[in-house]
Amino acid sequence: MAQVSEEREDRVDATGAHPAATPGTPEPGDAGTPATGTPVVPEASGNGEAARLSAAGTAAAGTSAASANGVAAGEVADASAKGAAAEASAADGAAVEPAPEVKKASKAGRNLPAAIGVALLLGAAIIVSLLTVRYLFIGIIAVAIAVGTFEFAGVLRRVADIRVAMIPVLVGGQAMIWLAWPFGREGALTAFVLTVLACLLWRLPGGAKGYLRDISASTFAAAYLPLFGAFAAMLVPPEDGVGRVLTFLIGVVASDTGGYIAGVLGGKHPMAPTISPKKTWEGFAGSVIGGVVAGALTLSLLLDGHVWQGVIFGVAIVLTATLGDLVESLIKRDLGVKDMGTLLPGHGGIMDRLDSLLPSAVVSWLLLSAFVPV
Repeated sequence: MAQVSEEREDRVDATGAHPAATPGTPEPGDAGTPATGTPVVPEASGNGEAARLSAAGTAAAGTSAASANGVAAGEVADASAKGAAAEASAADGAAVEPAPEVKKASKAGRNLPAAIGVALLLGAAIIVSLLTVRYLFIGIIAVAIAVGTFEFAGVLRRVADIRVAMIPVLVGGQAMIWLAWPFGREGALTAFVLTVLACLLWRLPGGAKGYLRDISASTFAAAYLPLFGAFAAMLVPPEDGVGRVLTFLIGVVASDTGGYIAGVLGGKHPMAPTISPKKTWEGFAGSVIGGVVAGALTLSLLLDGHVWQGVIFGVAIVLTATLGDLVESLIKRDLGVKDMGTLLPGHGGIMDRLDSLLPSAVVSWLLLSAFVPV
């Protein structure tokens, strides 16, 4: 009934004409009915009871329609209220939901257990080689230099499209290291000069574009890696070669370890913020303490030198190790990389461990040759 009533009202609104009246209900304007106002229902002819029933049915229909409309309106209102409550609940939940915890970076700056484990393995391999056949240490140097050359050349090519002359640098690098064994610095320098000449010739077919850039990178790689590494190899041949190598390695390790511990525990004043933000003056002081103590002990106990010589040696090693670390950091910052490789967990690549060793090898050979002549 409610639906029929609504449809009739729609038709009135749409056409402006009234639908056909229900029997017994006069239209506006009919006889006995005013044109406006409330229609007057004349008494139906016949039984009055039927008229009363008809009126009751009409009233019931109106009541039913109103009830239906009220239920529908109530359902809509209820649904709206529930939706608003759900949105408010969701909003409250989003507001009170705790933010995910941000894991703080380790102050150590690396995976410390992995770094310690790798350092112990490398140290054990070096000690075994020195205490058994000390010339095996030259082989360890040769392998480390070859891997470091691959890492360095690979980063240059990927990041800056600089092409190191790999074959001449690798072959010439091995020649520098192994010729330093019987011929000393003359053999290493001769092999270096020949390596540079080979790089000049190797790059010729590539044309003029980038020639100077590639040759400069090849020459730098040959000097920075195998030539510096050859000075470490020259520490091995003398009779006290084991002591010389240990003095060199212990000095570098003590410098790095002392600086690392002091920097982690109390580093507050950056030493070179634009190059290596984590390196601090407090860490440098720790390096000086570690290097001086190590130099004084090793030079006097392992090589029968004087304590004052060990102090000078320790300070020099700290300076060169720090310089090597800063140089490597500057190279990586220039290239936009964090590590040179991923071979050593907790350390990065081989190059990331050679940074302080390579320049220190040159200074170690020079000072030990002067303080403790062969």
